[in-house]
Amino acid sequence: MNVDQPFNYGSDFLTVSKALAISKGIIKGVLSAETRQKIRESSSIVEKIALSDKAVYGINTGFGPLCTEMISAEDTKKLQENILKSHAVGVGEPIDSEISRLMLVLKLQALAKGYSGIQEATLDRMIWHLENDAIPLVPKQGSVGASGDLTPLSHLFLPLIGLGKVHYKGTVIATKILLHEQGLNPIVLNAKEGLALINGTQFIAAHAVKVVERFHNVLAMGDITAAMTLEGLMGSVKPFNEELHRLRPYSGTQYVAGNIRNLLAGSEIVASHSDCTKVQDPYSLRCVPQVHGASRNAWLHLKEMLEIEINSVTDNPVIFSEDLTISGGNFHGQPLAMPLDYACLAASEIGNISDRRIYLSLEGNTSTVPKLLMRETGLNSGFMILQYTSAALASENKGLCFPASADSIPTSLGQEDHVSMGSISGRKALQVIENVEKILGIELFCAAQAMDYHAPLKSGKVINAIHDYVRSKISHLEEDQIMYEMMESAIEMVQSGNLLQLSAKIAAREEISNSAEFSDLFEKY
Repeated sequence: MNVDQPFNYGSDFLTVSKALAISKGIIKGVLSAETRQKIRESSSIVEKIALSDKAVYGINTGFGPLCTEMISAEDTKKLQENILKSHAVGVGEPIDSEISRLMLVLKLQALAKGYSGIQEATLDRMIWHLENDAIPLVPKQGSVGASGDLTPLSHLFLPLIGLGKVHYKGTVIATKILLHEQGLNPIVLNAKEGLALINGTQFIAAHAVKVVERFHNVLAMGDITAAMTLEGLMGSVKPFNEELHRLRPYSGTQYVAGNIRNLLAGSEIVASHSDCTKVQDPYSLRCVPQVHGASRNAWLHLKEMLEIEINSVTDNPVIFSEDLTISGGNFHGQPLAMPLDYACLAASEIGNISDRRIYLSLEGNTSTVPKLLMRETGLNSGFMILQYTSAALASENKGLCFPASADSIPTSLGQEDHVSMGSISGRKALQVIENVEKILGIELFCAAQAMDYHAPLKSGKVINAIHDYVRSKISHLEEDQIMYEMMESAIEMVQSGNLLQLSAKIAAREEISNSAEFSDLFEKY
């Protein structure tokens, strides 16, 4: 990804990584001359329709169940302002401003395709909000993912007409105050613009972008903590054999097996028990490729669906020409709602199997590794209660795994009689991922303690470097003390991505790689 090259909204292909980079200001998003011409042409078509006697939904008619109500030409602009006001009925805490920024980026990409009749000035003001970090305040709750995300998108675009609130310079202020300070006037919306702004799936899709980003980190950290626990419990590496996974060649499974092999390459601990009499390990060790791999496949499915969505036109009606406007259903959130529910379940499973490995690490069934991960228990409870926390988090996730997309409550007086609930799918998935990050932090804490008991034997270069990093932040324990701050430190290691950067650096330095046959999987995942 070339960060020096600007991204052309509407014409360039938007990926998850580019969307994140634009939202963070790493890449600049622009409107090319060609795109601006398409936008002007589409806006001109809408203006002509608004002045005609031909009824076209949302341009010279009311909305939803009011679609048969004709609106006069002089009232079309008032209609667009009214739709933003009437639909801004969200409740709850505001979403993170990063997700609001992503919503702006994704909406710019969709509208700049030139099928929505939006004004150039409206898109320029949206870009101004991004570039000046004046990010609209958007409540979490209120979307059913039907005509897309009507309510949150209404809040997102109230600032265009001088209403609502924005995050600005570390505080939340009224938009009218910001515009006055900046010497700017509110945008006067033309025909169809209000509808174009609020029809679409950008609330769902922005959450999905964050799910793809954070879930990917969880998957990578899940492999690392599993490899560390495998070392700590002197588990067998045979279940990760390349030949074995050729016989059931799911790409996610093959990737995880190869990743674990790379993480354990050159391990003295593995070599020390290569001739042991143990027949097989419990599933939470032995089936890591199958379980983690299935979740990898779910992640990839969401990413592929999402990158179709964020390069699509999700407006309604869609303007092809003065003679052809189509009122369809491209705004419906189902294409993302279902993959998000799938990803939510897949993320939860990473937490479920991690909790089982935490439990195994406490059993004391490994030579040299004491029960509850301390030598003198009885007076000391050791690491016993950490697993209570991981169990609570895993159980909470199970309750969150009910698919939001399995529900539908009709709205809009029956006009929107099937809805996706995709906004809830996205919010739940992020909540589950946050819980899994905490579970993996606890496993990291426990696995490092278990590995200590194999000294002076060391793991491979990658896992050994990670273990050393953990020990630079968290000390080995041999008596009870308050652990929650240590747990928070371990969780921060999981969330920050620092361990993944360290892992990649060591692997590159040591030239640790997979076989040529499976190297393409590392590009895919």
